[in-house]
Amino acid sequence: MTHRCDVAVIGGGPAGSTAAYALASKGWNVALFEKERHPRFHIGESLLPMNQPVFEQIGVLDEVRRIGVYKPGAEFYDVDPSKPPHRFYFRDALDKNFPDAYQVRRDQLDEMLLRNCERNGARVHEEARVTAVDFAADGSGATLAVQPRDGDTQTWSARYVVDASGRDALLGGKFGLKRKNMRHASAAIFGHFEGVPRNPGPEAGLISVCWFEHGWIWFIPLPDGLMSVGAVCSPAYLKTRRGSTEAFLAETIALTPPHVRQRMADARLVGEVRAAGNYSYQCSRMCIPGAILIGDAWAFVDPVFSSGVLLGMRGALRGADYVDAELRGAPEAAGLRKTFEQVSRRSVRDFTWMIARFNSPGIRHLFTNPGNPWRVQEAVTSLLAGDLERDNGVRPRLMFFRGLYYFFSCLQLPSAMREWMRRRARVRVLLNQDAGAAPES
Repeated sequence: MTHRCDVAVIGGGPAGSTAAYALASKGWNVALFEKERHPRFHIGESLLPMNQPVFEQIGVLDEVRRIGVYKPGAEFYDVDPSKPPHRFYFRDALDKNFPDAYQVRRDQLDEMLLRNCERNGARVHEEARVTAVDFAADGSGATLAVQPRDGDTQTWSARYVVDASGRDALLGGKFGLKRKNMRHASAAIFGHFEGVPRNPGPEAGLISVCWFEHGWIWFIPLPDGLMSVGAVCSPAYLKTRRGSTEAFLAETIALTPPHVRQRMADARLVGEVRAAGNYSYQCSRMCIPGAILIGDAWAFVDPVFSSGVLLGMRGALRGADYVDAELRGAPEAAGLRKTFEQVSRRSVRDFTWMIARFNSPGIRHLFTNPGNPWRVQEAVTSLLAGDLERDNGVRPRLMFFRGLYYFFSCLQLPSAMREWMRRRARVRVLLNQDAGAAPES
C-alpha cells in the first residue's frame, strides 16, 4: 500500500513544524515524519526578539510567553576576571519595537509547535523515521520509505519534500551537499543544572556568555529554576576527554574565571551531560528538484548568538511560500525561490563572520568595551536580536563594526596572531578527522 500526500516534511523541530503549518494552512495535504516522540530533549533554548513576529504569525506567541523566561538581553564577560560584564539590552537596538525575547525548554517549545501544525491540518507521524527518499527522474515527485517504531516499513508518495531533518541532514548526506565550516571548527558540552544563581531583579533572564582559555561558556536561565550551562571549545580540546562527559564538563568549568566557578559552586546536575561535535556546517544547495532543505538540515552556524530557531522558522516560512507556488505552477515561483535562497544565505553569512572570530581579542574587546559611533553598538544589538533581513540601516553599520574589528586586531597583533594560529589548528583537526582519524567526542 502506498500512502499519498502533497508535501512530505521530514523532521518535527521548529523548522519542520513551521513549514508544515504554513503549507497545511495554504490547503495542501501535508504529512510530517518525526523520528522521535515529543517531548524530547534538544539544545538551543535561547530565543531572539525577532522570533516573536514569527510566533505571532503562526498563532503561538501567547503560549511561548506562558512557557518562557523573560529575556531582556545578554551579558558578555571578558577572559580578564577583573573586568565587569557589558550588557546588551534589546531595547537599545536600532529598532526599539522588539525589546525582549524568551528562553524556553526546547522539549516544551518543540512539542507546542508540533501540536500547532497538527491543529492546523498537518498529519503528524511521530516515531516514524524516514530511511530513504527517491526522486522521480522527471521531477514529478518522490517516494519515501518510512519506518515506524512498531510496524512494517511504509511507502509514501509525495509531490514535494521538505527536509527539516536537523543535524541528520538526510538529503544533504544523500546528495553529498554537507560541508563543514572550516572557518569555525567547534564542539560543545552542556547540561541542565539547579542551584545556579541568576542576576537579581529585571536582569534575572539575561543570558551570560563568558570567555575562557579554551573557548566560551553559556548560562541560559530556564523555567522551573533550571539553568542551561554549556561550553563551546575546539574539537582538539574536547578530544582530551578521558572520563565521563559529566566529569569533563566539571573539569572545563574549573578552568574558567573565578566568577564562573563561584556561580557553579552549588550547582546540581539535572539529567545528563551531552556533547556535540563539529557544530558548524552548511549544505551547498538549498533547493534540488522536488525538495528544499531548511533549518539545521541546510546549515548550522553555532549556538553563540542563539540564531538557530529563528533562522529555521523564518526559512521555513519563505520556503513554504516557494513550495506553494511551485506546486501551483505559479509564475512567481522563480522569484520566491531566489528570495528564499538569497535571504537565508545572507543571514547565515552575517552570523558566521562574527562567530568565526568570536574568540579573537578584537571581538572580545569590542563586546566588553563597546562604543556607539555611528550607532554601531545599536547595530550589533540588532544582530543579537536577529534583525538582519530588513533594510533598516543594520548592515552598513555592521560593516563599520568589521572595520573596527580589524583596527583593534592590528593594535593587538600578537594576540590576534595566536588566535589565528589556534583557528588553523582546529581546521587541521577537522581535516585529520575527514581523512579517517578517530571520531570526535
